[in-house]
Amino acid sequence: MNTDVQRDDFRARTRQAVLAAVQGLVLALVMPPVTVLCLAFTVMSLELLPLGLGLFLVPPVLGAVRRYARARRELAAEWGGVVIPVVYRPVPPGAGPWTHTVTLLRDPQTWRDLLWLLTDMTAGTVTALLPAVLLFFPVQGFLVAAGLWRAYVHGPGDTYWYAFVPVTGQATALLAAVLAAVLLVVAHRFTPSLLTAHFRLTRAVLGGGRGDLTERVRVLTETRRDAVDTSAAELRRIERDLHDGAQARLVAMGMDLGTIEMLVERDPAAAKELIARARRNSAEALEELRDLVRGIHPPVLAERGLGDAVRALALRLPLPAEVSVELSGRAEAPVESAAYFAVNEVLTNAVKHSGADRVWIDVHHTDGRLRLTVTDNGRGGAAARAGSGLAGVERRLGTFDGVLAVSSPAGGPTMVTMEIPCVLSWPKTSSCCATGWCGC
Repeated sequence: MNTDVQRDDFRARTRQAVLAAVQGLVLALVMPPVTVLCLAFTVMSLELLPLGLGLFLVPPVLGAVRRYARARRELAAEWGGVVIPVVYRPVPPGAGPWTHTVTLLRDPQTWRDLLWLLTDMTAGTVTALLPAVLLFFPVQGFLVAAGLWRAYVHGPGDTYWYAFVPVTGQATALLAAVLAAVLLVVAHRFTPSLLTAHFRLTRAVLGGGRGDLTERVRVLTETRRDAVDTSAAELRRIERDLHDGAQARLVAMGMDLGTIEMLVERDPAAAKELIARARRNSAEALEELRDLVRGIHPPVLAERGLGDAVRALALRLPLPAEVSVELSGRAEAPVESAAYFAVNEVLTNAVKHSGADRVWIDVHHTDGRLRLTVTDNGRGGAAARAGSGLAGVERRLGTFDGVLAVSSPAGGPTMVTMEIPCVLSWPKTSSCCATGWCGC
């Protein structure tokens, strides 16, 4: 049994080492050209500011830099398990080129992004390349010992250096193989840690320090204020729906019942007709109350949790949807409610505006964060602009220190990712569930 466990552990470590080396190689070879382009376009747009052209170039260029930095943060979380918090100052709705540019340039996070570009194309490239070098360099040592040294050593005075081992013949070539074996053992153990070091360097430059606590407090204050405004608007909506809907029907039903009392003996036929109308009014009032309650907090969400509530949303969509849920428990009720209505809003946008014929929904919890992803194969072009539904979703998530990321190139597909920090736990079992009377 112990041998099997050790063998499985060895295989898992080997897979992690090879995967980390490949991921580091991708980062070292693919990302630097993108980094250089982002930095070059940023410098060019800043140089054109005195001519006025920069006012129209800086916002889209810095927006691209932010999207690139966001993508690297996501890679850091997925590949290295390193979460990089970030706080951007919001741009005022309807801001012109001057206000937009000034807001971006006055944001400390913008300059951290630019400093990260410089770091990523230098130290970042080196740290990303180290895992691949450490894992693949021993292969050369074994090839040298297998006879490759003869291609480099042609005479008694020739020497081929493998690291710090001078190879002049077969004996020294075997020493190179020994060094390669040692390096391979080190790579097997430390390659994933080296890739994590690369992402920690990224976090050290991109992430905010203690000086950004004030900025975070400011953003959280704004999101709390938005939450209060949203709650007040929701209360007014509920009051209006009750007044214009269920309340009006109940008043009409009461008047019908009063008339029935007077007609029940004099005109039974008319009384029966009014009774039927009162029954219809009561059924319609009950349906409106159910719809109202569902809009406040859906029963399926309260009873079955976020996963089943999202599945219920998918069943009501007019287009095919695939739902994947991996939750080991339940979040707090306010978090579940915010996540549910955020997914509902994103799905509504997809149905109305995307032109998609299929939707994929993924809900899972990892590293202390609830992540919800909605993907459609529509025409793309979605953005969290001021006044849009996605901007409202972003404000709703901001109340819980959550974030929203939109990837929607022209032509599609569109992927909306939402994350909320939270802890999952199972609710206490009620007495009815314990006895089995409720059918749980």
